[in-house]
Amino acid sequence: MTAGSVGSQGFAYQAIGAATLLALFVASLFVGVSELTVGSLASDPEALRLIMISRLPRTLAALLAGGALAIAGLVMQTLARNRFVEPSTAGTAQSAALGILVVTLVWPNASLGWKALGAAATALAGTSIFLMLAHRLPPTQPFLVPLFGLVYGGIIGSAATFAAWHLDLLQYLEVWITGEFSGVLRGRYELLWVAGALVALAWWTADRLTILSLGKDVSIGLGLNYAGMLRLGLVIVSAITALTVVVVGTIPFVGLVVPNIMSRFAGENLRHTLPWVAGGGGALVLACDILGRLFRFPYEVPVGTILGVVGAILFLMLLLGRNGND
Repeated sequence: MTAGSVGSQGFAYQAIGAATLLALFVASLFVGVSELTVGSLASDPEALRLIMISRLPRTLAALLAGGALAIAGLVMQTLARNRFVEPSTAGTAQSAALGILVVTLVWPNASLGWKALGAAATALAGTSIFLMLAHRLPPTQPFLVPLFGLVYGGIIGSAATFAAWHLDLLQYLEVWITGEFSGVLRGRYELLWVAGALVALAWWTADRLTILSLGKDVSIGLGLNYAGMLRLGLVIVSAITALTVVVVGTIPFVGLVVPNIMSRFAGENLRHTLPWVAGGGGALVLACDILGRLFRFPYEVPVGTILGVVGAILFLMLLLGRNGND
């Protein structure tokens, strides 16, 4: 295969990906209980108001949350040096929900910003403990890390549920555990732009993250500040997860399946892979949100529920494909 054919193939993939993302973006604006058409936007002020207050913020929130969670999963896999971990299966999302619960108890009228700070602090602590313990597991048994992550996250989630049950806050906690976009309106999702800025930060440090994935000894030998990059990666993962949980709740599997799928097409170089992962995460969440709106129309199925099924199927396909290649 010549260099020209490889380049044209890459361009074709980019064009297909961009067209798919654009189609999902437009479809999201016009799918819902209230019927909208392109013509009504020009003649009906209420239709334009609906787009600007509800449909456009919801669509942007799905794109930002999906892209940021996919990047958070990729960064966490780099830190743990394991392809089978992500924030929702390694205790990060559960720690963030616990942090929101604690902030609510201490300061019931706290704003979303303060809740996000509290969630980021507990998510950072929870993720740090996970990585510290995960690095002690035998490197020859890669499946032990996700299994440990599931147990670890289950313990933290059970602690949060137990506390919420005693304090009669189970329904409140459920809001942060189940991811959905039905409550997203203008003025209610803007914190996700901070997650978008963290994605840009991850892209800016992509080369150093690639070196970090080679291990501590190799990274230090190549002149990388290993401890500093590890801390920065932890902050990126924890802050993105906390912001997403605060605004839309926990969305599973995005950070697990999207990086694994995209790395098969884009390779292991993070600087080249990051845009693909961000776009794939946004497209997956947006597609599942549209499916949730249509599945029991005019009612909605939360996107977290849809992704729990779709993500599990994709993950099983990845595992079967991996075993088949082995």
